[in-house]
Amino acid sequence: MDIDFAPEDEAFRAEVRSFIEENYPKHLVGADRGDLSKEDFLAWHKILAKKGWVAPSWPEEFGGTGWTVTQKYIWNEESAAFGTIPPLPFGVAMLGPVIYSFGNQEQKDWVLPGILSGETWWCQGYSEPGAGSDLAGLKTKAELDGDEYVVNGHKIWTTLAQHADWMFCLVRTSSDGKPQEGISFLLIDMNTPGIEVKPIITIDGGHEVNEVFLTDVRVPAKNLVGEQDKGWTIAKYLLTHERTNIARIPLSKVQLAQVKRMAEREAGTGTIAERERIAERIAELEQALRTAEAEMAAA
Repeated sequence: MDIDFAPEDEAFRAEVRSFIEENYPKHLVGADRGDLSKEDFLAWHKILAKKGWVAPSWPEEFGGTGWTVTQKYIWNEESAAFGTIPPLPFGVAMLGPVIYSFGNQEQKDWVLPGILSGETWWCQGYSEPGAGSDLAGLKTKAELDGDEYVVNGHKIWTTLAQHADWMFCLVRTSSDGKPQEGISFLLIDMNTPGIEVKPIITIDGGHEVNEVFLTDVRVPAKNLVGEQDKGWTIAKYLLTHERTNIARIPLSKVQLAQVKRMAEREAGTGTIAERERIAERIAELEQALRTAEAEMAAA
């Protein structure tokens, strides 16, 4: 997508580029995500927090930047070009929008500041054995006992749960009606007795995902976001933000440019048919990115 930037936008780009170059932690330049410690993940986040640039997409009243759509685009583009580690997505891109859209005032007051500052690390308790892409099939159960929920169940593929302070979690509070009904959205302190995090070591030897076992975990009822049994609406809303975050179009453009350079360097190798197929595939990816970029700009 071709964009004509106004002079003030180019000035903003220069400001962004200068800020990143001067402030991005040197030890994180080119770092492999799999080698990062909790402190590494949070280093750039906390620098952005001091600048007030952690959550550009949030409304200003909750800590957003107030940037225009073009400025947000420039920020994402420059961040991708430099290769920065983005702020923790589970808080900024997922839970934050849920809380300022569905949470009560008390929840907004205690959850949002910790997300912005990086003081609270959140993980996502959605997938379960047998209920990955089919979230409506989840079985983790929460039963109300006085002013607490008692939670029992098993979450899986929980990204970076080994570092998390809190988890936002889908639980089943009723088995009546359709599977999508009876699901609630709870905020759970990971230091609560009855929670066990077990690593899942991936094929490359990395430890990014985990299993989380919950056994008689007692959660204050005030940690329910929205209405009981109405969590499916919140879950769908959150997933729209998750998909946007996963897309990371500016980063994909940078990576595709790297692939094109590699293809150019190897232009003399392989058969004509192989070279034509690579060129065709690159063109397809470029078109797909332009389409996705245009759709996100119009959203």
